[in-house]
Amino acid sequence: MTSTISSARLARDNADFSKYKVRRFYLPVKPLSASPVSTPSSSPASPTDDSSDTSSDSDDLSPLSSSTTSLSSQAALATHVDDFFWTYQEEPHRSRRMAIMQAHPEVTKLCGIEPLTKYVITCVVALQFGCAYALRNSSLSSAWFWVVAYVVGATANQNVFLCIHELSHNLGFKKPLHNRLFAIFANLPIGIPYSASFRPYHLIHHKHLGDANLDADLPTPLEAIVLSNLAGKAFFATFQILFYALRPMFVMTLPFTSIHLLNVVVQLAVDALVVRWWGWMPLLYFIMSDFLAGIHPQPQTNPPGMTPPETYSYYGILNLFTYNVGLHNEHHDFPYIPWTRLPLLTQLASEFYEPLPFHESWSRVIFDFVFDRRVSLWCRVKRDTAKIVGRKGECV
Repeated sequence: MTSTISSARLARDNADFSKYKVRRFYLPVKPLSASPVSTPSSSPASPTDDSSDTSSDSDDLSPLSSSTTSLSSQAALATHVDDFFWTYQEEPHRSRRMAIMQAHPEVTKLCGIEPLTKYVITCVVALQFGCAYALRNSSLSSAWFWVVAYVVGATANQNVFLCIHELSHNLGFKKPLHNRLFAIFANLPIGIPYSASFRPYHLIHHKHLGDANLDADLPTPLEAIVLSNLAGKAFFATFQILFYALRPMFVMTLPFTSIHLLNVVVQLAVDALVVRWWGWMPLLYFIMSDFLAGIHPQPQTNPPGMTPPETYSYYGILNLFTYNVGLHNEHHDFPYIPWTRLPLLTQLASEFYEPLPFHESWSRVIFDFVFDRRVSLWCRVKRDTAKIVGRKGECV
């Protein structure tokens, strides 16, 4: 046992990542053997390749069931009547993380802060305020206003949202408080207080992925019933920020802290100054940028007719604008590895990520989500934590 631990520590301490390639601007390298979701003949591999934690007993139970496609054995386990995919196994990222750490103990060297983040977001915030000032004399009927809001504003605010996502994991500064305070600064071009409330709900999303009672990232049955049509899906994609803001209040209530208060006070004060000095159009530019930024793919939208993994990755060029959030399997496996080092994780643990399906195009995901009748808000994986299949196959 001691020699095993010593070997793991030696491998970790002597980690050399120079043999792994990272494209310019920290863009990822696509796994060589991975299967794109769009390939009809490919079926998603198991979300985890639990070579270090195999359990033949659990193979007798299908981990996922849907009320529309469930087999009789799965129906016996189902306790809910809806069209979500229901699983009674633990979320896949924890087991894959443990397996990767056992196979590659040096992976922990990738964890830590990324100082570059604060410089990137400072430039993005400055860009947004510069655009807002330049559009101070425009109007909502101006084509130029909408072009800038979509091409520049939506892209920039999407970057802001995902910077706040990075900071929620304390990946910008060593002290958690500094991350929260800087997130309030990054929040400014969003126009509404967001960062303080996002953090606790997002961390719960990581800890309780797919939990029907705790994960506020999941659509509610009411949303799925009302919005699983073309108009509803288009509305959902466009106004996602409203759903992220309002849904958590219906799922669970968290305490209102001093950080929440500071976020509200600072944001409203800056908004008031912007309106007083520049007029209403700059603030409208911020808000329109938020809604236009909402037209982006759902990372866990699942292909119809397939037993879905809970998370998909994307390895394309758009990661340049989104802090590599496309590497979503990697991020959920190791949420404390910053965006600049996630591509190294993909290559270091390639045997774990190559079997997983991935999205080739975010734009295609949006298109399919809105226009494909087989894809809807029901295409999400949920779990009932009261009935989780344990390692020996029993419900615990």
